[in-house]
Amino acid sequence: MTAMISVADAQARILAQITTVAPPHIVPVPAALGRVLAEDLRAPIDVPPTDNSAVDGYAVAHAPIPSGERRELTVVGELAAGGVFEGVVGPGQALRIMTGAPMPAGADTVYPQEVVERVGARITVGPIEHGVNTRCRGEDVRAGSVVVPAGSVLRPQELGVAASLGFPQILVRQRPRVAILSTGDEVVEPGETRKPGQIFDSNRFSLHGLVEAAGGTVTDYGIVPDLQDVLHARLTEAARAADIVLTSGGVSVGDYDLVKAVLQEAGGIDFWQVAMQPGRPLAVGRIGAAHFFGLPGNPVASMLTFSLFVRPALWKLAGRRELVPPRFHAVATEPMRKREGRREFKRGILEYVDDQWRVRTTGPQGSGILSSMAQGNCFIVIEEERGDVRAGDRVWVEPFQ
Repeated sequence: MTAMISVADAQARILAQITTVAPPHIVPVPAALGRVLAEDLRAPIDVPPTDNSAVDGYAVAHAPIPSGERRELTVVGELAAGGVFEGVVGPGQALRIMTGAPMPAGADTVYPQEVVERVGARITVGPIEHGVNTRCRGEDVRAGSVVVPAGSVLRPQELGVAASLGFPQILVRQRPRVAILSTGDEVVEPGETRKPGQIFDSNRFSLHGLVEAAGGTVTDYGIVPDLQDVLHARLTEAARAADIVLTSGGVSVGDYDLVKAVLQEAGGIDFWQVAMQPGRPLAVGRIGAAHFFGLPGNPVASMLTFSLFVRPALWKLAGRRELVPPRFHAVATEPMRKREGRREFKRGILEYVDDQWRVRTTGPQGSGILSSMAQGNCFIVIEEERGDVRAGDRVWVEPFQ
């Protein structure tokens, strides 16, 4: 019998096989949301490009005013954001200025309009600290600095930063290509007539969503019957068009579990059993130049093994810097059975109550209970060396999103 390997060893072996990165291409900044930056984003300019006012008010040349006293100043003009004042603000003068407008020559401090009394062209002001209510040139970003490093996943805030630096387009990695197919005569397409003993295929649809959420693009090769030559042809076709080929089902030890046999013919198997629950049967290898993952047929195990093994591989192909999602501790609010020697993943409901994270299971944990994935919002991760968990113990949790 083939020895099982640990989850950590399986992840390390998979990532060691990923030695290439998707090529880059240029997209408009608005189309770059969720994409992976292909090169460091360096600032070509200072941001802000000039000293400017942080408030609507009056720009002045700072002069000390004793506490409790007030002074009159003459307003010499008005400056809106986007404009430039050509003159110089001298002693005893003030310039009406709007938020974001460049500071005029001679001025270094801004009185907010709320603290100023104005009558005609004269204002009365009290003491104020030197330099307040101004933003300095380069305060946000210095020219030449790396603002967003390569490998970052671009969020709305990174798109805003790119636009603030004047970039209309940006260099990102192409999305890795993933081919998905289901195997077995026991599954049928939703909407078709289901024969006795058949079930509607759900795994392709869950995996499709998981791939797109992880930044990949999907080609759906449908359901392949339990015919070795047909499966061989479909896998070979998929491998020619994809970076990763995903199947679900057919990786256990039954007479009709054909994926491993075809994989040995068409490519090669690296490993196919992992010390975990659920999801122990997992065929990992290659077909031609494509990376192959034969995921379990049970829907929960299929989604779990995708999250643990396929998603990090897909992220590395996409050039991401971070390959592991965040994980943190929560307090178990119920006891949980656990067998030592394997890592277990339970579907959990995570809540923040009384200043701490608390988690409970979704109920029965069978790997075919797909509704538990919809009810839950995290995996509860119980390490290999641990046994049963008691209520009140701390456990690791990994949110679905």
